[in-house]
Amino acid sequence: MKIQLDKDVLAEAVAWVARSLPARPSFPVLAGLMIRADADLVTLSTFDYETSAQVTVQAQVDQAGVVLVSGKLLADITRSLPNRPVLIDTQDNEVKLVCGSARFMLQTMPVHEYPELPAMPATSGWIDPEALAKSVAQVFVAAGRDELLPVFTGIRLEFDGDNLALMATDRYRIAVKEMTWHPAESLAGRAVLVPGKVLSEMAKSMVNAERITVALASADSGDNLIGFAAETDTGSRQITTRLLDGEFPKLRQLMNVPNDTTVRINTTELIAAVRRVALVAERNTSLRMRIESDAIVLDAARGDQATADDRVEALVNVAAGAAEVTDAGFNPHYLLDVLSVIDAPFVHFAFVGPVKPCLITGLATIDGDPAEDYRHVIMLMRLAS
Repeated sequence: MKIQLDKDVLAEAVAWVARSLPARPSFPVLAGLMIRADADLVTLSTFDYETSAQVTVQAQVDQAGVVLVSGKLLADITRSLPNRPVLIDTQDNEVKLVCGSARFMLQTMPVHEYPELPAMPATSGWIDPEALAKSVAQVFVAAGRDELLPVFTGIRLEFDGDNLALMATDRYRIAVKEMTWHPAESLAGRAVLVPGKVLSEMAKSMVNAERITVALASADSGDNLIGFAAETDTGSRQITTRLLDGEFPKLRQLMNVPNDTTVRINTTELIAAVRRVALVAERNTSLRMRIESDAIVLDAARGDQATADDRVEALVNVAAGAAEVTDAGFNPHYLLDVLSVIDAPFVHFAFVGPVKPCLITGLATIDGDPAEDYRHVIMLMRLAS
């Protein structure tokens, strides 16, 4: 194989596929990045039996071929190259990479031992990239990070006509986002669980595309696979990943939190106050929100070393006949997570009791209706007496 291509194009393509490389590959060959050259196209790909990533770019191909090299090493090298055309040439069991005055020789890995990438399923529809990136970010904050509980690390996708619902939970918080997509086939009633990290990285990395194609294997095919593809200025990209198995908890009914006590606050002011007060909060202790008639007061303490409190004006309402909630305990990290993705000038809190779930939604205006497309529930913490 002998090819020549632009340094920036190569570096971006290598970085994009290399992010899917496994941190601890089960077989040494899975740490490889495959480069395949044919006609005037070069395809770079990675695969770890769960997730595959593939990008195809234009290049000058003097000799077609395929080679497998260390993906992490190639990514490190391409990031450091000068801004000159890059020549890649295979010689026996080595790959020579030349860029200006820089020269590298890389040992190849056995191509015949590398697994065949899964085929992309048939197209199911497409999604606006910016809308998808925003929606995934809003629910991924609630997904679990414990790989020993894989069901909670996923993002559930529920298809219903042109409506797509995304949801995630780590058992202490729940996020649900409703968005519009463009189906090419009927997936009514279909629901799948996608690895959250894969979906998040894909959405962020394809945000500049014109559209993202969704390809979901049919329920009776047994493939248990979903794929995403996009055309960008620097080439075509596609990702496939195995869907997660397991029973995802029924979350819908938990989102119906009554508006017994509601609090409406300026989002920017609240974020600043939470960040300040959280500086003295001890690990695994709550940040207290004291609800007054026209404001909330946040306070936290670090044993006898430090205390902090901050007051923020708010619009408070208690429903007729409801018990007033005067104190609520939040995990400060969970609270900052949702406030950072709420994407609205005001935020609406609905409380039922001091240790009951709290519903958080966005508001376009402080006296407007809460947004219905994004809802986030946090389990309140028990406050120390």
